Amino acid sequence: MIEVLTTKTALRELPPVAGRTAAVFTMGALHRGHAALIEQARNAVGPTGRVIVTVFVNPRQFGAGEDFAEYPRTLAADVDVADAAGADVVWAPDAGEVYDTEGVAAGIAVEPGPLGAELEGASRAGHFAGVLTVVLKLLMVTAPDLALFGEKDYQQLTLIRAMASALDLPIDIVGAPTVREDDGLALSSRNRYLSADQRALAARIPAATAAGAEAARSGADAVVSAATGILDVEGIDIDYVAVRDPSLGAAPTAGPARLLIAVTVGDTRLIDNVPVTLGGAS
Repeated sequence: MIEVLTTKTALRELPPVAGRTAAVFTMGALHRGHAALIEQARNAVGPTGRVIVTVFVNPRQFGAGEDFAEYPRTLAADVDVADAAGADVVWAPDAGEVYDTEGVAAGIAVEPGPLGAELEGASRAGHFAGVLTVVLKLLMVTAPDLALFGEKDYQQLTLIRAMASALDLPIDIVGAPTVREDDGLALSSRNRYLSADQRALAARIPAATAAGAEAARSGADAVVSAATGILDVEGIDIDYVAVRDPSLGAAPTAGPARLLIAVTVGDTRLIDNVPVTLGGAS
């Protein structure tokens, strides 16, 4: 029977388990992508381990004008999804439980470094400081041996890995492949905001990543051009189409790289990314 807890004390008082502990951090509104992460966590720790899923809509990663107030909150359904996927515990604290007033007043946060101001960070000031701060707090409270994060939020995953390395956290940060709809659109809690017409436009995002990957042997500029050509239509507002190396540094001339896309369809911001291999053009 899955346990639903709301306080740090209750979480820390859980009895020990024989195996390892895995954590999956979410903002709720769980879908098949979250379920896949939980299932991967369950497989990683086995029947003697513990899987903890957190459900917390983190106010510190939302900027002015973003959808914090409207973000879906569906705890009962989330518990059902987590239970079916193999979680043992859902931790669903409120903001007062996560953020003590003294730390908030002092402005304590994790500094994400230069990468935190690029790509998503360029359009969402302070976003990654909010993400890294809450992830560090959740890691400290859940005390897992490993924590799983989806590759859809690739910049977030990259920064969390960097934070874990920089702070010598004894936790394995595990990336999991993006789970997609039948037409290739990355699963996201925000997809539910799209109207039927907007959903049809959003299908151009996976088409753009496919076109970019196909053009990759001609170099990074060709990738950007091919992807942008698919997205450059009325109804899609392009924020960025970028190619970086796998650590999100400058794109290499040849070899492994990452194509990253952010667009707005209607009022909904959507992101995606895929690996590409640059070079090899004749």
